[in-house]
Amino acid sequence: MENFEDGAREHLLSVNVNENGGFNGSESKIQVKNLTRSLDKGVSTLQNASLDIPRGKIMGIIGPSGSGKSTLLRALNRLWEPPSGTVFLDGKDITSLDVLLLRRKVGMLFQLPVLFEGTVADNVRYGPQLQGKKLSDQEVHKLLTFADLDSSFFNKSGSELSVGQAQRVALARTLANEPEVLLLDEPTSALDPISTQNIEDLLLKLKSKGMTVVMVSHSIKQIQRVADVVCLLVGGEIVEVLKSEQLSEAKHPMARRFLELGS
Repeated sequence: MENFEDGAREHLLSVNVNENGGFNGSESKIQVKNLTRSLDKGVSTLQNASLDIPRGKIMGIIGPSGSGKSTLLRALNRLWEPPSGTVFLDGKDITSLDVLLLRRKVGMLFQLPVLFEGTVADNVRYGPQLQGKKLSDQEVHKLLTFADLDSSFFNKSGSELSVGQAQRVALARTLANEPEVLLLDEPTSALDPISTQNIEDLLLKLKSKGMTVVMVSHSIKQIQRVADVVCLLVGGEIVEVLKSEQLSEAKHPMARRFLELGS
């Protein structure tokens, strides 16, 4: 588990933005190509979405409610099954990968944390245990410390924790699998400002160690604080991909309206 504690993963690649606001394929950790999802009545939640997610960076995904943000995020680790040839991890079609292996590589943190029965330590050990690995007490403590939880949480049960504490345990549990990518779906919407800042600080620390992070948020200010690049979704279509400091330059009318109201 020294990967996270000692920074063994190095951030080797920087973002290379081209003239159209996209990224060169060699810099991409995940590529999405013409991804579409249609509901039973023919209504599309995603329409020909194409996106390069840069390696070792934080990408924010924003847009109005119902624009397809969570749908896009869940496609990245097959929480819904994308068509073959539409989502690639390190150049490999994710539909060709073992789904459990994929979800260890591409971990996900949800809006409301759900902890398993047992202690905090039991939760952190869960993923590696499924792979036949037993984390030592020291390794569990390292992960909890990384998630800004002290040793007193080791033997606590989930019912004793606040939402913010449970979210950090869920993060430590996800990191125990040593993922290469972390997906987050509104991970701080139920948290107080201090807990929110703690999670944001952790995301920046993960990025400094080379992890790729993809984060859905309704908070424009949060995305500006933590994201390197931002994808704007409107009506299931990706209408802009910009550096976070260039959000004010968005050209799509609905995107501009959303940003103006959210700022």
